[in-house]
Amino acid sequence: MNNIAFLSLGSNIGDREKWLKEAVRELDQTDGIKVEKVSSIYETDPVGYTDQDPFLNIAVKIKTSLSARELLTRCLYVEQRLGRVREFRWGPRKIDLDILLYNNENIRMEDLQIPHPRMTERAFVLVPLLEIDGKVRLPHQNVSLVEVLSEIPDKEGVRLWKQINGGGGSGLFGS
Repeated sequence: MNNIAFLSLGSNIGDREKWLKEAVRELDQTDGIKVEKVSSIYETDPVGYTDQDPFLNIAVKIKTSLSARELLTRCLYVEQRLGRVREFRWGPRKIDLDILLYNNENIRMEDLQIPHPRMTERAFVLVPLLEIDGKVRLPHQNVSLVEVLSEIPDKEGVRLWKQINGGGGSGLFGS
């Protein structure tokens, strides 16, 4: 497993923490994926469509032998298996898995863009990501994500909901 990827997970329907745990467990039980780190859980205000319940968000670092395309397929499978329904863009969801970074690669396909195209605009993505790896950078750019986060105005919409093993651990998720 020589690829490193970072994922963002979110949920705002039902037992939000349960859906996050189940998604992490599903990923970790996949051949070719090993969950390395899981951030603390953050409660966040919705973005885009704001007339919905708050989200719980985490970031996950994985090692994988899967290609970026295979990882996307697996993430979509986990969403479907856990009952995600795509009614409209940015709407409520049981679970959402997004690939943020894959190695130090820039990937552009019709249905996959890495780094995630809106990650640098979203404190709810960057705060948990930086918790598990404070040195992570965008591929082939000389700017740290800490600097990017400092420029985002809505950081107050991201609140620590449950600390995991001092941050950056994975004990709660049983991985």
